[in-house]
Amino acid sequence: HNMAYRWFLGFGITTKIPDHSIFSQNRIRRFTDSTLFEDIFYEILKQADQYGLIKGKIVYTDSTHIRADASNSKYSSVEEEKLTGRNNDLERINTIRERHGHKPLKSKEDKLETKRKKVSTTDPDSGYMNRDRKPEGFYYLDHRTVDSSYNIILDTYVSAGNVHDATPYLERIDHVREVVKSLPNTQEIKYTCADAGYFNNKVLLGLKERHLTPIIGAVRHHKKPGKDSKYWFTYDLIEDVYVCKAGQLLEYQTTTREGYSSYESDPEVCRSCEHKEQCIFDGATKRTLRRHIYEEYKDEARELLKTEKGKALYARRKETVERSFADSKTHHGYRYARYRGCDKVQSQAYLVATIQNIKKMALVLDGLGVK
Repeated sequence: HNMAYRWFLGFGITTKIPDHSIFSQNRIRRFTDSTLFEDIFYEILKQADQYGLIKGKIVYTDSTHIRADASNSKYSSVEEEKLTGRNNDLERINTIRERHGHKPLKSKEDKLETKRKKVSTTDPDSGYMNRDRKPEGFYYLDHRTVDSSYNIILDTYVSAGNVHDATPYLERIDHVREVVKSLPNTQEIKYTCADAGYFNNKVLLGLKERHLTPIIGAVRHHKKPGKDSKYWFTYDLIEDVYVCKAGQLLEYQTTTREGYSSYESDPEVCRSCEHKEQCIFDGATKRTLRRHIYEEYKDEARELLKTEKGKALYARRKETVERSFADSKTHHGYRYARYRGCDKVQSQAYLVATIQNIKKMALVLDGLGVK
């Protein structure tokens, strides 16, 4: 019925239109276990690179939730087994303990812990999402990375809705780096930008090992009303002590198996300190601070975020990846999963990302006068 669609597809006014089932049957018979949509997505990336629309130096990553085609009331409660006990950081923890004259900790055997979770009987691949300030129910997540120059989407990865944003982050950054390297007109990635959901020790350590500069929002620590937070203290990396505003040293005590070192003040000094009311918690005689063994990477990220460069790059999140998701949901029906199953929703993600990249290319090249 739409003449514009007929013209675009090359159909005349009286031409018979193919039956709608052709599309669904193609998807079932021809596109199952196919990389067609992924191939199209990367072909458009190559074309964008040929026109110089991808720089590669700065990338932005975020995730958005997509409502699964599943009822929240139709689910089964199943037990999920998970291995616990092993600590990959135990070697570093013991190095710190031994430096302070403490005995090394012994490694623990792996244990199987069980946890119950909701699994949709309609779409088992989706995940039950229950987060603060987010809708509750069965959802998927799209983990998307865009280039800073013209907001070209470099990667789109679909996971279940109960997966933390930071879980696939390093793996996807590695993938994006390979994609950028394969494009001849791009620079190597230097800055990776994301919100506070990615501000954790594993991510920051991984970026440091990859020689990437993180522009990631710092997590705000809630302090007790009327009391100063641990950032009121200064940490001396060389001496491995904290120093309060009164000049007292908080000495190292121990490092736990979880990777946290504790530091304590001298009760005798605290008793006569003028800052006692703002520092010591009610009922305590001293102040105790905890510091993770990889806290230095968080400190570096916080300091970088305070620089003019860091502020400017972080402020562009709303203009890049957040804008990209807004366009997806406003103009491309991306609030809802059109299919069931992670693979099929991934195909939807590739199609939406491809369409957005094509539109962006058309707008930019038209503005530049490229025919």
